[in-house]
Amino acid sequence: MRDFVAALRGLTLRGRSFLAAGAACGVSAVVLGEQDLLRVGLLLASLPVLAAAIVCRTRYRLSCTRRLEPRRVTAGEQVGVRIQLANVSRSPSSVLLVEDSAAAGLGGGARFVLGRIEPGGRRDVSYSLHATARGRYQIGPMAIRLGDPFGLCELSRSFRSLDELIVAPAIERLPAGLSRGSSSPNTDQRRRSGLIGVDETTTRPYRSGDDLRRVHWKTTARAGELMVRREEHPQTSAAAVLFDTRARAWLGEPGAEAFEWAVSAVGAVGLQLVREGYRVRLLTDRAVATVISGTAVAGLLDELSTLTPTPTESLGPALTALRQPAGERGAMLVAVLGHPEPGLAASLAGLRAPGASAIALLVDVHGWGTADPGAAAEIAAAHACLSRAGWAVLVATRGTSLAAMWPRLTGSAGRGGHGGGLGPATTTRSAAAASRGGPSGRAASRPATEPGRAVR
Repeated sequence: MRDFVAALRGLTLRGRSFLAAGAACGVSAVVLGEQDLLRVGLLLASLPVLAAAIVCRTRYRLSCTRRLEPRRVTAGEQVGVRIQLANVSRSPSSVLLVEDSAAAGLGGGARFVLGRIEPGGRRDVSYSLHATARGRYQIGPMAIRLGDPFGLCELSRSFRSLDELIVAPAIERLPAGLSRGSSSPNTDQRRRSGLIGVDETTTRPYRSGDDLRRVHWKTTARAGELMVRREEHPQTSAAAVLFDTRARAWLGEPGAEAFEWAVSAVGAVGLQLVREGYRVRLLTDRAVATVISGTAVAGLLDELSTLTPTPTESLGPALTALRQPAGERGAMLVAVLGHPEPGLAASLAGLRAPGASAIALLVDVHGWGTADPGAAAEIAAAHACLSRAGWAVLVATRGTSLAAMWPRLTGSAGRGGHGGGLGPATTTRSAAAASRGGPSGRAASRPATEPGRAVR
């Protein structure tokens, strides 16, 4: 009975029109005393009721399999969806209207019509989705509309299966830079400082399957049994990436585009450091540390796919977690910041260990909208504070390419007290001069530079 009531609610416009026409004929037959008109009314009204009864008694047993290719994409890419429907009942199905739902960020779902599926038969369909924005999306459930041949009643039934698609931010591939300088985790200087273990050769007893070319004959002669060389793998260097995700640093809705640029920058820096052999910690204002290694890069993409500005007021817990343990002294630091509040640059400047590389990406949130002279002065002051402490600083505005600036940043990072970087735009020159104590209208001891020029 419940299925029949649900089927009556699924009457189409045509079915409801038949019911209305039958009721009108019945009323007219009573008023006019026409028995033939009453028969016509009963016929018209019985058709949609009969169709609802047929549809509610339909018992198709269908199985659905959905496959995403691939399951993780970056924003702007296409993802293919392949669906297989199988009829596992003993009776053939009718014509099916299949609808697979997806979020608006994927361009919506898809609809397609399938002909009759014979018992034990299968039908394969496919469509593509365009991932426009990062995030985690659920695809499904799939709904199938069952109807009668006359289109008087339609009943929707859904599968329960859901698939998750992870859309990571669009990430630039950064050129190799750190591995060529003194900040590389493979340099002799780091080996001597203890960041990387000594590449010492030891021996162990021979095991079945070992390569005979690794037999150490001198040790074998002394031990009286076959001994093979065992290479000790060097330890990896550490790096920490701080990402300020506080909403107050991104000015709400006006800074949404700047925040997306920063998310992409964090992903690009994290992946590049992993490729160069670093063990990376990702820290946000929630002080949640995500450890990234060569085998867990997907975890970084998953983390970045859902990052949003938070109402947290302070970066204190994250700065505390950023202080390196004794075993990670000299670790590389990368900070990606929005609008810098007073005192934040000074707190960050003191976290850089002597001789360590430190890079700061100051995202000029106002550069994505209307220029604000007051904000420009604060950015210039933060730039000067971090530069004096040996940080390489990049002030990023709309159109800034991190891949183009990365070699200069890594080349100037960690030069003792002479850290350089890429300075703020020309609109902040006078503010930068004032923050360093220089006279207004005159060049200061370290003038602000145009974007794309390194401070020497």
